[in-house]
Parts: sequence; C-alpha cells; structure tokens
Amino acid sequence: MKKLLPYLGITLGSFIFAFGLNYFIIANGLAEGGFTGIALIIHYLTGWSVGAILITLNIPLFFIGWQLWGKDFVLKTLLGVFAVSFAVDLTTGLSFKTQDLLLGALYGGVLSGVGIGIILRSGATTGGVDIIARLIHERTGINMGKVYFSFDFAIIFIVAFFFGLEKALYTLVALYIFSRIIDRLLEGGNEARAVTIISSVNQVIVQAIINELERGATILKGSGAYTGKEKNILYVVISKQQLLHLKKIIRQIDPRAFIIVSNVYEVLGEGFRPQK
Repeated sequence: MKKLLPYLGITLGSFIFAFGLNYFIIANGLAEGGFTGIALIIHYLTGWSVGAILITLNIPLFFIGWQLWGKDFVLKTLLGVFAVSFAVDLTTGLSFKTQDLLLGALYGGVLSGVGIGIILRSGATTGGVDIIARLIHERTGINMGKVYFSFDFAIIFIVAFFFGLEKALYTLVALYIFSRIIDRLLEGGNEARAVTIISSVNQVIVQAIINELERGATILKGSGAYTGKEKNILYVVISKQQLLHLKKIIRQIDPRAFIIVSNVYEVLGEGFRPQK
C-alpha cells in the first residue's frame, strides 16, 4: 500500500490542480506561471488543448533531462506532466465565470497551489521551468528562484500585452497565492515560534518553561559586545499558541529581559512533528 501512496498523491494532486485551473483560472481568462502559463496563452489564442500543449512543450526537455540527470528524474517528470495534462483535458468544460476576478484569482491560486504541492510532496515534478531553471543554475550559477521570477514576469507581460493590464494584475495575484500555498505544503503546516531570551535569571525562566509549558530549552554562552560580560542566552521553540503564555512568564520573572521572537515554518523532533 505504501508503494501506491505516491501515485495516489500524484493523481489526486493532478485533479485538484486541473479543477482549479479549469473552474477558476481558465473560466475567467486568467493565466498561471511556468509552462502552464505559456500553454494557457497559446490556448486562448488558438483554442488548442491545454494538456496537449503542455506535453508538446515538455518533450524537448525530457531528452535534455535524460542526458543530464538520468532516467529516474525523467520518469518522475513524465509521470507528473502526463498526469497533469490528462487531468486538465479530462476536466475541460468545468467553469465558474465570476464578475469578481479577484475571487477567481484567489480560488484558482489556492486550488492549483494545493494540487501542485501534493504532486511535489509525492515525489514527482511537473517539468517545464523546473528543468530549465535547474539547467541554467548548473551551467551559469544563476539562482533558480531568479529564473522562476524572470519566467513568470515574462508571462505577466505577455498576458498584459494580449489580454489587458487588468487580467495581468489578477494573474499576478493568482501566482502569488499559488506560490505561497506550495511553500506552506512543502515546508510543513506546523508553524511555530523560536524565542531568544537574554536575562540575568535565565535559569529561573527555564524552570518555568519546563513546568508550565512542558517545553525544553537550550542555554547558549555569549558575551555583551559593549560590556564584555559573559551572559547566558536562552533559546526555546514553542507553538504559536504558547507565545503569549511565555511572554507572561518572562514578564513576571524579569521585566527587563531582552526577547527576540522569530517565525518558524516547520519543526521536526520531540514535542513537535516526528521526522520521517
């Protein structure tokens, strides 16, 4: 059963992505990033099948990927591309045209982001810009994120040229939501807070954290740059729901303590999500 889970994930992700694409993005004349964006622009101009365009655009990249990174990489990419293309064409006709393009952009971005996120977590890729960005990075050292950004910027410009600035701006909204959803799915949903505490009574604070919050902590050695005095620095990771309680504990013990709070998008280990 475990061997089937990745394939089930790819199938589920493909249909969620396809539904979001057809029902909200295509229905309202918006676009996406990457090769999907190119496929949609061609589709709007010619009426050709989006799935067929996606496969055609990826064919040259399959051969490049096979030569550079081997058959395992290409097989995963093939699986993702064909699953998405099949699902997109199968769900063609599903549409929800809204007078509020912002709603179309938001819902389309969420669903397509969830779909692609599930596919990526299942071990497949959707080819296209992924392969181009990886190739450019290996040959030139240019950051892959810059390649993605440049590609998506070009798509926004093309959408503005052919279909108007309004559609381009709403496409930009969909792209932003799409990328944020994928980030959350890949980084994990167990958001937490990392708190750094500098106090003269850190040991008392540690005991309160252990007793009241049932969390561990780490004591680091440091020294003040101005005074040169050695200081203990307390580092603790807690759930975001526990942050107010921790602040209350510190305020009661040492109102003059120096506190730094940082967002943590994923925590693995004891007391949080176990490592897999």
